[in-house]
Amino acid sequence: MIELPRPADVLPHRPPFLFVDELVSLSPGERATGRWTLTGDEWFFAGHFPGRPTLPGVLMCEAIAQVGAIAVLTDDRFAGKLPLFGGLDGARFRRQVVPGDTLTLEVELGRMSARAGKGTGRALLDDAVACECQLLFVVVDA
Repeated sequence: MIELPRPADVLPHRPPFLFVDELVSLSPGERATGRWTLTGDEWFFAGHFPGRPTLPGVLMCEAIAQVGAIAVLTDDRFAGKLPLFGGLDGARFRRQVVPGDTLTLEVELGRMSARAGKGTGRALLDDAVACECQLLFVVVDA
């Protein structure tokens, strides 16, 4: 069994903007699956929304992108690089996510060149899709 890296050992993100708690599976340059458990102590819940804390959809997209970045950065071709958002297409939000929920984040990478790529991702709440989107990214020197 392969030992999976800790997200913080791959990503440059740090709390409070590191949204991946653990990796579940990884195929470098192809796909990755991770998890993010919302405790309720996250900074954004206080204002989104008072009395009815709800995970902002854009942060679900960011969490999906972070899992995608792990798949990119563990590919030897992209060692020492930094994947940045180039675009976000087809984002759909299908379930409300609240404190105490655990999201499973899945990304499958598509076409990739030395400077850019695409991926398809989704965030699952139990087995139901909470968010899905297509990611476009550019790869720059770190």
